Amino acid sequence: MGRRAPHVHTSQEDIARLNALQFGLDSELRVELQMRDGRKLVGTIVERPTVQLFLDSQDEEGANGQVALDMPDAGIRLLWMDEIAGFVRLGTN
Repeated sequence: MGRRAPHVHTSQEDIARLNALQFGLDSELRVELQMRDGRKLVGTIVERPTVQLFLDSQDEEGANGQVALDMPDAGIRLLWMDEIAGFVRLGTN
């Protein structure tokens, strides 16, 4: 495995939260993402994210995922799923 993430998660609770996000963020869904750092990002989910195994900087294996968000003024941004605190569905494109 060569994929790296800044943070990985191994607890069932954290993985369940990532899975819930995965199934809530449909392709082509317009959303407002509430980030853990307080930012709110609005855009369209490019494709449904997947929870995958990654290595962190200490070579520990765990789960995380990335969300591709197409933002009107910033283009497509890749966001780590564990940085998302919640989301509001705004509709579909």
